[in-house]
Amino acid sequence: MTGHDRRAGSAGGISRRRLFGLAGGAAVVGAAAGATATTLTRPASGAGSAQSIDFFGPHQAGIATPAQDRLHFAAFDLRPAATRQELTALLAAWTEAAARMTAGDEVGAGAVSGSPSAPPDDTGEALDLAAARLTVTIGFGTSLFTDSRGNDRFGIAAARPPQLADLPGFPGDALVPAISGGDLCIQACADDPQVAVHAVRNLARIAHGTASVRWSQLGFGRTSSTSTSQSTPRNMMGFKDGTANIKAEDGAAMDADVWVQPGDGPDWMTGGSYLVTRRIRMLIEPWDSTSLTEQERVIGRTKDTGAPLGRSAEFDPIDFGAAGSDGAPVIDMKAHVRLAHASHNGGALLLRRGYSFVDGTDDLGRLDAGLFFMAYQRDPRRQFVVIQRSLAGKFNDALNEYIQHVGSGLFACPPGVGPGSSWGRGLFV
Repeated sequence: MTGHDRRAGSAGGISRRRLFGLAGGAAVVGAAAGATATTLTRPASGAGSAQSIDFFGPHQAGIATPAQDRLHFAAFDLRPAATRQELTALLAAWTEAAARMTAGDEVGAGAVSGSPSAPPDDTGEALDLAAARLTVTIGFGTSLFTDSRGNDRFGIAAARPPQLADLPGFPGDALVPAISGGDLCIQACADDPQVAVHAVRNLARIAHGTASVRWSQLGFGRTSSTSTSQSTPRNMMGFKDGTANIKAEDGAAMDADVWVQPGDGPDWMTGGSYLVTRRIRMLIEPWDSTSLTEQERVIGRTKDTGAPLGRSAEFDPIDFGAAGSDGAPVIDMKAHVRLAHASHNGGALLLRRGYSFVDGTDDLGRLDAGLFFMAYQRDPRRQFVVIQRSLAGKFNDALNEYIQHVGSGLFACPPGVGPGSSWGRGLFV
């Protein structure tokens, strides 16, 4: 990282937010996540965690990183006349800015240290805030390689990985094009919502003239655990979510199901991962009018402990063959937990790190709320697509009566970078 001496209010090139912890900071290494978290003393005026997550490493942070509390996700489209040179320049500028912000620094000359007659390089709303474990993760959409007219705008169509095949249509989808797809995506996660928003806002500002936001999503309350150190959270339906999620500490599972391996496809994606996003609206009012017994039948778990029906604890093995006194399966044949389970899908697993959302109410006064689903995987064709085909349609997952998929995205997230490099450099050599 360069340019620290331009940070407003810095002492000897050290940012204000990082300076707070120099006297007693301790390094905590998350080897499985490929990132280092440096613990800093939280500023009295700040909010959220004072940890910073290393930006540089073999894998991008924000994938196996223990899931933070808040999300700002944005998909971008390049302007139609954008050139390959403009795209690579944007990626280089974004990489530098993201590295600075995740370290708790300001972008460029900062919010107050540049020329007073020019717009500041940094928008300034995170000046007094802690680093809050901010991670910024980038992905490349299918349309970056070949646009809707089949044009290879940037000379990279031949480098498109086979794993980045367009997702098929699924029964019951009600996808809105305006909140689906995108040439590029940015996932900013943090323990402070303002820090996450600050990251996307500044990257969007840097992109002005080259790319613009196609759609974005704010999220709160992680809906899965990506580390054994985290408890299982609850989603907007009140149930524990992501009990069987892959954990970052399970290196074998990460290699088998999350990280792209040598020989999987083009070399530029080795060490990366593929991200599927789905904006899933929950039909809150019908769900809230449903009996507890029916809710538990639909999910296949108890609402209080998260235990599989017929068992007593959340992590008890699921017995799909168990029958009740009436001879019927204890876990319904259409229960979500049965149809989503790896044993029902050829062993397919995902690293989920989605978030809840509430975007006000619609024109009928119904809560516009649900799950912004995000899942990382080694190959969507044999993972997400297989699982979603099991779930989709009114005659499959019982949960489909209460949810609707309205947005979708598929992105190739390249491996991490080292100092002096930039996102996607391997794609453009």
